[in-house]
This record gives sequence, C-alpha cells and structure tokens, in this order.
Amino acid sequence: MPENIAVPQGFKTAGIHCGVKSDPDRNDLALFVLDAPGVLTGVFTQNKVCGAPVKVSRPRVPNGAGRALVISSGNSNACTGQRGLEDAQTMTQSLADQIGCDADDVLVCSTGIIGQFLPMEKLNAGISAAYKQLSPTAEAFNSAARAMMTTDTVHKQATRVAELNGQTVTVSGAAKGAAMIGPNMATMLAVIMTDADLSSEQADSMLRTAVNKSFNCISVEGHTSTSDTVILMASAAAETGPMDANGLDEVQQMVNAVAS
Repeated sequence: MPENIAVPQGFKTAGIHCGVKSDPDRNDLALFVLDAPGVLTGVFTQNKVCGAPVKVSRPRVPNGAGRALVISSGNSNACTGQRGLEDAQTMTQSLADQIGCDADDVLVCSTGIIGQFLPMEKLNAGISAAYKQLSPTAEAFNSAARAMMTTDTVHKQATRVAELNGQTVTVSGAAKGAAMIGPNMATMLAVIMTDADLSSEQADSMLRTAVNKSFNCISVEGHTSTSDTVILMASAAAETGPMDANGLDEVQQMVNAVAS
C-alpha cells in the first residue's frame, strides 16, 4: 500500500470481490460513502458513445446533497441499451437503500469489457456486503482502490494534507487507467475525496481545473473510453468553514496534485 495514504474526514470506503470478475482474489466492487450529505461533482467522457453509468451519473451532478459513489470493475455496462440503464439505476438504488437516502444522491461508475450485461444478483448482494465493511481506514481505501482496477498492474492512490483556517484538510484520490486512453480524461476512472468545505460550484470548478491540468493531457492509443469519469466528493467534515481566496487556491493546488 502506498505510504501516508489517508481517508479524509467524513468518508468511509470499502472494496470487495462480489463476482463480476472470475478471479476471487481480485476485488471488483468499491464503495465511497459520505457520513452525511455533501457535495458530489463529476467530469465525464467526451465520447458520443457512453456507458449507462455515465448516462445515469452525469445529470446528477453537481449535487450539494450527495451521499455516495458505487464502482464496479470487470464490466463497463456500455452498449447495453435500456437494460444497462436500468441496471445502473438499480446499483444506485441498492446503495441508497442501505444508506437511507435518495438514489439521485448516489453516483455509479463501471469499467471493463463492453457489450455485456452486469450480473445484477451478484452486484446487489455485493453492495449489501460491502456496505457492512465500510471503514474510515487506509486499509479499506486500499481495498476500494484495488476494486477499481481492470487491466492495471498496480492500484493508484495519492494524498495531500494542509492546515487551513486552523484545521487539517485532506485531499485523497484513487484511479485506474490502462488501454483506451485518449488526450481527454486519460485515466478513465478516478475518485477524489476531500473534507474541505466547498460549495457545489467551487467543487465543480476545482475538478474541471484539475482534470484539464492532468487527465486531459496524455494519450496512449488516441481513443476516449465510453466510461471515462472523474468524481470529486467533498464532506466539509474538516470544519474549516467558508474559505477565502487563498484557502480555496490551496485546496485547488491539493486537488491538482492528487489528480496528477
């Protein structure tokens, strides 16, 4: 596990194997859950052909009452038509039922092979099982990062910490990325968490700035995936209160660094 990886205050994560991947030693389901309503925002693929999770999540951001993100790997739920949309919606509803929130406050991502339906019985059971394993520990975050992987050979995590308004603020992220990497959203799938106090507008602006400085700058095959997604989640649990321009700039630099 990378050194000094921390989970920002106000978050719990989990990563398990639920059966999307055939290898039982490879995690394939990750949860990122806020302890209380917070801010969720995202930037998505520019491909005209996009997966069902992108179609479900994109209209739900930015959201100032967001609660969670569920990620499955091994199957991208792309080119799956109406059933794929319903399956992606069901994943958000399954997690929302565990949390006790509205499904619109939950985002979903899937990555992996294209054109096959998700094994929803396994995923629904997995979401329930993973929810019971949610933890604020670095070990749980490590398991979640591993659950995002497809053809990656290593999991990817990063953390930045700073003192702002007399409080410790943390920004941490996990990403996967290999194969179809175009010059936009090159990592394919990433989630960034912070306990800074951000409005939906501030979080959305910060994420877009960070994505333009990082994920939008490299190319491997020159192709953009159907599922490229970067999500920023903000809990405000560090209790910094509203920050001035200097504080916001510091958080922006932390988000940029984690995204890079």
